[in-house]
Amino acid sequence: MAFITADKPADDITSAIRNGDAKSLAKYFHTNLDVTISDTEGTYSKAQAEMIVKDFFSKNPPKSYKINHQGNSTDGSGFIIGTYTTSQTTFKNYILLKKFADKIHIIQLRFEKE
Repeated sequence: MAFITADKPADDITSAIRNGDAKSLAKYFHTNLDVTISDTEGTYSKAQAEMIVKDFFSKNPPKSYKINHQGNSTDGSGFIIGTYTTSQTTFKNYILLKKFADKIHIIQLRFEKE
């Protein structure tokens, strides 16, 4: 199931990150997802996760976002690994995606300082 490589959701997700747009990114959040951003780590509801990401983007406005690797796992999930750069620092970004009822959802989102 190669839904990540050339699919619109992957473009929308990376575009939302590139623009620091938590609302657009949250459209792809699953009902509950694992979020790791700096010192914040846990499983959050879609609404909670959106607030955490919005706070992260406001404190760390994007300067650039580059996809380093993307693909599909043997279990049918997909992933995107990227580099999120601000004027102050660089974060490694990891997104785990899974298809539920023909819609792609983010089930894990990480931003970790490099």
